[in-house]
Amino acid sequence: MLNKKRVVVTGIGAVTPLAQNAINTWHALIAGKSGIRAIDRFDTTRFSSKIGGMICDDFKPEAYIRPQDLRKMDLFIQYGIAASKQAIEDSAWVPSDDEQKERTAVILGSGIGGLQTIENTSLALEKSLKNNTSPFFIPASLINLLPGHVSLIYDFRGPNFSVVTACASGANAICEGYHIIQNNYADVVVAGGAEAPITPVGVAGFAAARALSTKYNDQPASASRPWDKDRDGFVIAEGAAVVVLEEYEHALARGAKIYCELLGCGMSGDAYHITSPEPTGRGAYNAMKQAVERAGVDLQEIGYISAHGTSTQAGDEIELKAVSKLYQACEKKPLMSSTKSATGHLLGAAGSLEFALCIFALQNQIAPPTLNLHNSIDSQIDLVPLYAKQLATRYAMSNSFGFGGTNTSIILGLL
Repeated sequence: MLNKKRVVVTGIGAVTPLAQNAINTWHALIAGKSGIRAIDRFDTTRFSSKIGGMICDDFKPEAYIRPQDLRKMDLFIQYGIAASKQAIEDSAWVPSDDEQKERTAVILGSGIGGLQTIENTSLALEKSLKNNTSPFFIPASLINLLPGHVSLIYDFRGPNFSVVTACASGANAICEGYHIIQNNYADVVVAGGAEAPITPVGVAGFAAARALSTKYNDQPASASRPWDKDRDGFVIAEGAAVVVLEEYEHALARGAKIYCELLGCGMSGDAYHITSPEPTGRGAYNAMKQAVERAGVDLQEIGYISAHGTSTQAGDEIELKAVSKLYQACEKKPLMSSTKSATGHLLGAAGSLEFALCIFALQNQIAPPTLNLHNSIDSQIDLVPLYAKQLATRYAMSNSFGFGGTNTSIILGLL
């Protein structure tokens, strides 16, 4: 049996509704800023929800991608490449020979993939008697073309694939990267998620499922309110977040900057409903419990949880129920907050963004605030309402749950 290797984070990149990179996203987050605004890319008159966490207009894909290649990529791929390039540059990883390239993997997920490209192509076909479909339609839409492009750009030749687990995709991609390094398939993994769902079809679909907030169209910054009694749904959002995972000894040998260590992953299934979480929270509880056991950390030492916390009626209560059960025998409870209150829900990129922000929380010993939490549901867990709070912990947990009953928890710690 192979000895399991240690895995650390050596690079972070992000493109979010708050900022064009990871560190500025963090600063905006702890300052209590919101990235949610009225959707202005298309007419929202017919939709009940009219707001979203959108990337600011100053995002320039040409800064990361050759202009002639942009037409070959849906927006989610563009966001993902931007975040990947930031993370790789931050890690200072430059393979120098074939063996190092073959030991570098790329695992990037998405919940939906090229929705705008699919929508635009469908509309164009309806309007024309000819088949005027672009030859780049399929590769521009496929989820696994995101890691494909990143591997091509850098000539990374290790494992290359996507993870698609709805809103847990980014987190599961990180877990897969962790397992690949642990089991010696690669020394370095570029891992995370990207999403670009703010299109007419995307908003219409989630609105029809009654998943989106509709009460705060005139107050966009107030709409995402995890655990607040007046919450009425999540806010759809877009962007990407990517980390560079690296085998510990490999990182030490090249003098890499190390943010934290990834200590354990837990994964489970609800086996309950295609969209609703299981009411008792057993799936979330099992994922968290498994992650803690695999990390080998005393539960009471995990002092912060970056929650899934979407602002939905059922989901928020169920996650809180699961966390309360996990910590019921602990005298010391963790702080727990939801960064979705500031960014909205990035779907397939949410888990990797929250993991990245959890790293900054540990490094800075600051728990980000849960914005708009004015009237909290009953809880013995401190949900960090409105303002950031000081932390005093070496370990943290990041939770991600998705449609289909998929649950993922990750434990990370400072070295």
